[in-house]
Amino acid sequence: MEILLIDSDRQVVRNVLAEIEAKHHSVDVALDGVTGLHLALSNNYDVVVVGWELPRVSGLDVVRSLRREHNSSVPVLMLASRSDLASKINAFRSGTDDYLTKPFELLELEVRLEALVARSRGRVGMRQLTVGNLTMDLTTLEVFRAGRRLHLYPASWKLLQVLMRESPGAVSREQLEYAVWGHQPPDRDLLRSQISSLRKIVDGPCEEKLIHTLPRFGYRLSIQSSIEARAVLMEGLSRSE
Repeated sequence: MEILLIDSDRQVVRNVLAEIEAKHHSVDVALDGVTGLHLALSNNYDVVVVGWELPRVSGLDVVRSLRREHNSSVPVLMLASRSDLASKINAFRSGTDDYLTKPFELLELEVRLEALVARSRGRVGMRQLTVGNLTMDLTTLEVFRAGRRLHLYPASWKLLQVLMRESPGAVSREQLEYAVWGHQPPDRDLLRSQISSLRKIVDGPCEEKLIHTLPRFGYRLSIQSSIEARAVLMEGLSRSE
């Protein structure tokens, strides 16, 4: 395996290097988030191991940048001293594939990495996101709804990509703002305007709406709401018979 380890804990780095390289795997190391992100984007690694607590850029932001700004599908395992459920959920929603709590057994790390790489190699060529009749090709950057090509501006494309990756899960306003504008989020009205434009392009000509507003939280892209609405309608009809 070609592995990138991004962690500022030097003891963890020494232990991982000694164990993993002894198994004849190749390991590159970065001690901060900026260097780690640069290496991840400059080389073709089989898997990336990211520590949560990093100097300059946090592990979460490294993963978000890989997934949302650079469309990277490299498997990512996050190392963290946080064992609470909220932290784990935050990591997975940011794009992490696996999560290991410190302290950990080196053998378990190796087995988890092997599983991630095996799973990834089985997905080679899968560079398409699909929700219902909406598809996004991450290689050609083309988007289609019911076979009709949609023309999106870059900001709209980024928003749609995040919504499709998280579907059917909810995405907060903060997540969407970070995906498009990074650490300098605009006025909330701009996000609302961008979502409105995206709705017109994606949902405008279609009876089934995919983009749904979650009051006081954010948005969701899903066919579930339409399914629920039809279920309620059918239940009401059956009761009236």
